[in-house]
Amino acid sequence: MNIEVVKSKIHRVTITESDLNYVGSITIDKDLMDAANLIANEKVQIVNLNNGERLETYVITGERGTGEICMNGPAARKVAVGDIIIIISYASMDFEEAKSFEPSLIFPDTASNKLI
Repeated sequence: MNIEVVKSKIHRVTITESDLNYVGSITIDKDLMDAANLIANEKVQIVNLNNGERLETYVITGERGTGEICMNGPAARKVAVGDIIIIISYASMDFEEAKSFEPSLIFPDTASNKLI
């Protein structure tokens, strides 16, 4: 039996930009992606602490060291610049493997979105 478990989580980052006219996705600073073990085009869930919205999208690589967190496309209507979000990815794995799996969890500085 396979189950879904948290693979990666960026806990409490601030939306720095919102671009409604982009084709879709979330742009994430490459430093944060690396630290959280996320890759380009990976499916992620976005949880908005300011308004309770939850949505799914995919990752686009942002410029390293900028702290950039930009919600793109229609999902841009679900956030506002300054909102604090949690970014989560999941992995499907065997139940026994999941018992010992350790996710990549990071807790950047919310004000700058940089690694502490």
